[in-house]
Amino acid sequence: STAGSEKSSRKMLHPPQRNWKGIAISLLVIVAVCSLITMSVVVLTPAELPGNSKTRLTVADLYKPEFSVHDPEATWLSDSEVVYRNRDGHVIKFNFASNETEVILTNSTFVAFKVVKYSLSADLKYALFAYDVKQVSLKFKFIPKIKNHWNILILKIVWELNPPEVHNAVLQHAAWGRQGQQLIYIFENNIYYQSDVKSNSLRITSSGMGVIFNGLADWLYEEEILHSHLAHWWSPDGERLAFLTINDTLVPKMVLPQFTGNTYPKGLQYPYPMAGQRNPAVKLSVVNLFGATHTQELQPPDQLRLSDFYITMVKWLGNTHLAVRWVNRPQNASVLTVCEATIGVCLQVGVADWVMGSNMEPLFSQDRSRFFLTLPVKQGGHGDFHHITMFSKKLRSDHDEVRHLTSGDWEVTKIFAYDENNQIIYFLSTEDSAQQRHLYSVSTLGLFPRRCLTCGLKEGCSFFDADVSPEAQHAILHCKGQRQSQRITYTYFILENNLPLRSALETKKMIQTEIRMITNDNFELPLKLIYPPDFSESYLYGLLLIVGSSLGAQAATEEFGLDWASVLAGSEQVIIARLDGRGSGFRGQRVLQQVHQRLGTVDAEDQTAAVEDMLLLCCPLNPGVFVYIQPSIRAGFTFLQQDYGGFLALTMLKSTEKLIRCAAVQAPVTDWSMYGEQRQLYFFNPHSNVHFQHTAELIKHLIKIGANYTMQIYPDEGHFLSRRSRIQLTHSLIGYFRGCLLDASSLLDQQQRDDE
Repeated sequence: STAGSEKSSRKMLHPPQRNWKGIAISLLVIVAVCSLITMSVVVLTPAELPGNSKTRLTVADLYKPEFSVHDPEATWLSDSEVVYRNRDGHVIKFNFASNETEVILTNSTFVAFKVVKYSLSADLKYALFAYDVKQVSLKFKFIPKIKNHWNILILKIVWELNPPEVHNAVLQHAAWGRQGQQLIYIFENNIYYQSDVKSNSLRITSSGMGVIFNGLADWLYEEEILHSHLAHWWSPDGERLAFLTINDTLVPKMVLPQFTGNTYPKGLQYPYPMAGQRNPAVKLSVVNLFGATHTQELQPPDQLRLSDFYITMVKWLGNTHLAVRWVNRPQNASVLTVCEATIGVCLQVGVADWVMGSNMEPLFSQDRSRFFLTLPVKQGGHGDFHHITMFSKKLRSDHDEVRHLTSGDWEVTKIFAYDENNQIIYFLSTEDSAQQRHLYSVSTLGLFPRRCLTCGLKEGCSFFDADVSPEAQHAILHCKGQRQSQRITYTYFILENNLPLRSALETKKMIQTEIRMITNDNFELPLKLIYPPDFSESYLYGLLLIVGSSLGAQAATEEFGLDWASVLAGSEQVIIARLDGRGSGFRGQRVLQQVHQRLGTVDAEDQTAAVEDMLLLCCPLNPGVFVYIQPSIRAGFTFLQQDYGGFLALTMLKSTEKLIRCAAVQAPVTDWSMYGEQRQLYFFNPHSNVHFQHTAELIKHLIKIGANYTMQIYPDEGHFLSRRSRIQLTHSLIGYFRGCLLDASSLLDQQQRDDE
């Protein structure tokens, strides 16, 4: 024991010498190896290319001005002149016959008054500015202007627009008329008229009150019928004004709570007819504004006079006649009439047992002897598709001659104009592709084949909208989507090239898209896929299925757009999918009407089939390159914009609980009698379409079944979220799906590597 202790003591006092030579050699070897590795990385890494310096799209980018599409809001002044507002904010008049431009208003004027919207008088001598925006109303100012020798606009005096004996009024609407300086405005649901800016105001209606609307739409007409808050129409010569009077006196009230800004919450009541409840009473009147004012009510068709009906379309045909469409409440029959404004008599020109596109405006010839509509036409075994139909009056006959001007298994989506001198109709259609839109022309006399006017017009443009000039000789074209195509030659001027947006996108690693077809229950359905910029078949990907929010809509198109899903796909390991299943539009009535009286069945089946197809199959993007979504992830999930899409998502969750890992719905419909694993709810309060009542019922059910859910509420927001709330919602959605999907993908990816 003593000897062992002594030996141990000697080791502690005299430890063995370290091999410093060996240590030094080892360090030199390590340094040499690290140097070789570093050198290899430098030598083998390619030179930095411009594309390699690109960054990923972020949420902040979405809200930068340079990442927005600028709409110049161009309107026709004549057949050769347009007025528009350029990206710098100046209002420009452009004559493309002489290729001359003129500045009408400078942006400094808009900045000085914090203008929200503007309009110019018919004689271009005055501007009307809306400012000080409130929840439901706007204030308006007159801005008269003159020019000096340098062709620069100088502001003179500013006039507030107020009703007689009222100061600082908050108006509901104000707009110029068709001639000179005619002006109407609406205050407290009554219409006021001025023949020019210096004349006294004349009150046209006096019945306006809280639940009776003159010239403006109530909730039902704005959201579901006219799709506009305006319910009045000028005659071409400006001598008459047609307007709706909507009486909601007997309509049950909905209360929208307002929680902030007061000691106690308040409730905003507004008429909201649910299924089976009283609808508003509506009538259409025409007031003569020249000379002694006289108001004439237009009479509805006899078959609808004693029952509930809607007025879905009003259009002037010349200066004394109007086309009006009346629809019964079940919406299974509509009547098209031509009304004589001076005596109020309406003559029936067409009856249909269909209401699809019931607010579509017909095109009439000048003598009203013929008119054009789009109607479903059977195309053999492909089903019915909307095509241009011409109705012509027969001599000595009460029946019209009906002739279809277009045909095929594609849809006419909009009729723009009728060139009566040359007998040509201009229209938009899906003939080239259901995912594209092009402008076409067709002769009503069959003198030439149908022509595509925008196919290959401008490289990269495959999705167009248009605004045809008054004489149907020119068109303003809006390029809304891109695909490479062969270019043809036309003479055209570019009013807005959105160059800042193009330049901004070139600095980003952009997502890539593909449209492919899937088959479910013998229906071919287009599926739009959005891939991350740096995809690889060696990665696991989450799948985000975004379900459309309304019936008859179309999501799988070549139309350009940036949203929060673009950020998610561009910065994460996520593939975005949008499917046009049964119930979607623009691919014929056979697809659209599959959901008739069975909402949430076949359309939910199609969305589920798309998820299953994506999870089990490889998705080609480019030849020889495949992106694989690992089936075991089961990471398909849905986000629905709102309303019907929310209902569809909840239906899918109920029937495919194990397929969908997580979902988010926004103001979903849960009970049509009230309409009009993780679950995420987003609700805007107030929301005038789908109320919190729906969400409350859903939460009650989720608690009952023990579901895991979270909810976000945006109190006292309007029908559209404020900018700050939109940004917060975007961050929240991306964070939610990142946690839900990518965490699961990472775990599976790690498990797969461990197994290997």
